[in-house]
Amino acid sequence: MKKISICLISFMFLLFFSIFSFLFSLKFLFLDYVLIIEWELVSLNSCMIVMSILLDWMSLLFMSFVLFISCMVIFYSEEYMMGDLNLNRFIILVLMFVFSMMMLIISPNLMSILLGWDGLGLVSYCLVIYYQNVKSYNAGMITALMNRVGDVMLLIAITWMLNFGSWNFIYYMEIMLNDYCMQIVSMLVMIAAMTKSAQIPFSSWLPAAMAAPTPVSALVHSSTLVTAGVYLMIRFSEVLNFYLSFYLLLIGVLTMFMAGLGANFEYDLKKIIALSTLSQLGLMMSTLAMGMSSLAFFHLLTHAMFKALLFMCAGCVIHNMKGIQDIRFMGNLMIHMPLTCISMNISNLALCGMPFLAGFYSKDLILECVSMMSVNFFIYLIYFLSTGLTVCYTFRLCYYSITGEFNFYSFHSLNDCSWVMLQSMMVMLMVVLFIGGLLSWLIFPSPIMICLPIWMKFMALMVSIFGGWLGYEISKFSLNWFSNSLKFYQLSNFLGAMWFMPVISTFFINYLPLMISFNLFKMFDQGWNEYFGGQGVNQFLKKNSMSFQFFQNNSMKIYLILLVFWMMVLFIMYLI
Repeated sequence: MKKISICLISFMFLLFFSIFSFLFSLKFLFLDYVLIIEWELVSLNSCMIVMSILLDWMSLLFMSFVLFISCMVIFYSEEYMMGDLNLNRFIILVLMFVFSMMMLIISPNLMSILLGWDGLGLVSYCLVIYYQNVKSYNAGMITALMNRVGDVMLLIAITWMLNFGSWNFIYYMEIMLNDYCMQIVSMLVMIAAMTKSAQIPFSSWLPAAMAAPTPVSALVHSSTLVTAGVYLMIRFSEVLNFYLSFYLLLIGVLTMFMAGLGANFEYDLKKIIALSTLSQLGLMMSTLAMGMSSLAFFHLLTHAMFKALLFMCAGCVIHNMKGIQDIRFMGNLMIHMPLTCISMNISNLALCGMPFLAGFYSKDLILECVSMMSVNFFIYLIYFLSTGLTVCYTFRLCYYSITGEFNFYSFHSLNDCSWVMLQSMMVMLMVVLFIGGLLSWLIFPSPIMICLPIWMKFMALMVSIFGGWLGYEISKFSLNWFSNSLKFYQLSNFLGAMWFMPVISTFFINYLPLMISFNLFKMFDQGWNEYFGGQGVNQFLKKNSMSFQFFQNNSMKIYLILLVFWMMVLFIMYLI
């Protein structure tokens, strides 16, 4: 009898709950129904510690998407991680990760949100350092430390919520919006969401987290860890005042622009996709800051699907290239891996906002709503420039990897991945093709009226075409162009290094304090403190005790010697 693997059991379990959750979300959406379940654990000074569960169409729909992507990723992992001796441990870690995300999604209570929030941070550290080398350890540490800032903000918010008498923030939305003092909770939650969703200045951990196995990246960067901050802000969107919204809008568009620029200078396949995730997170945050929380949630769901598929395709390419992630070694993969490249192309086009794919329905609507809103010219310009940059780095990636000449000489012949990996990718591909239209009909049952001048209506199309052409031109750079680009080395270094954020967050936050503390440790703890402190006192007492012990062990001899010495002294004094 064949043994049933943990991957298959997890896949069936998650798929069942995903379908179950999706059907209930439809029911809750049509009936406009919300269910809150409370279980009081302990009551302390009129402050009840309550385990609360909030079930509405939003939480159920997001849960079904997370569970669906998780089950596909686990199915994919059975083949991808086949040679791993610790596959069971890996699957259990992924399941713990999904469970932490579930805790976060269904909680209207800051205490239970913190459980899911901290669970995500802890398990993500375990997954990032999974391959156990120095690079992974460093990446895991910067991920854990950055997310720790958000955990601290949530802890302070929990403490501040004692003023209300309960941690169920959902009951106090009106008070939090009108009371100036209670805006502190909104500000703390916003900073926590910024750390989790890697907004400026906390962006450097997100590309570093690519040290994790590719199935983990597909899960983390589509629907779990990085979207936790956006989801929390959607829940708190009603309590953002004008100043917090403006600040979040500015941070969001800058993150979007910075990530789009950085991806055009990057050659690591997984880091390019990670920076595209960062760009889309900036788009969601800024959309949310403008008061369009339903639209941000819509883009969150569509983005989750095509980004998970994109990472699966990237994992398949890396798997076949024997671990090579540099896109300059790729080329003409369409001949060798047709099915993988079809999936990769479609998910890339969905990312760009190609009409009638998943990304188009949300991105195009966001851009048109931004055009209709009374935002300043800077925000408008950055929005459309970032859209153009998205198309630019996507087409650059396609030209480098899928077309052109094959640049990797190896004894191994390339072909499509095994049937297990392809099955999960094909299912995701079907979803990416149809989910955009389906969700737009569900979430926005009445059509949104868009009334724009013709040049603004075509602006998104124009910047996309221009971005695609620019990506094609960039991909053709030959050696003399690389030499020519040395003139702009400082500029390209600044733009390609995420505006020096990794350097700042590692050098100033980690390296300098660690070096200062190391020097203080050598000078004081192992220097003068040793001499005048415990070690010195120990040596002094040891010498004295040895002297006393010498006297005690030779008491008769010493007594006689002292007696003779004393007699001699008396004799000399007598003579004098």
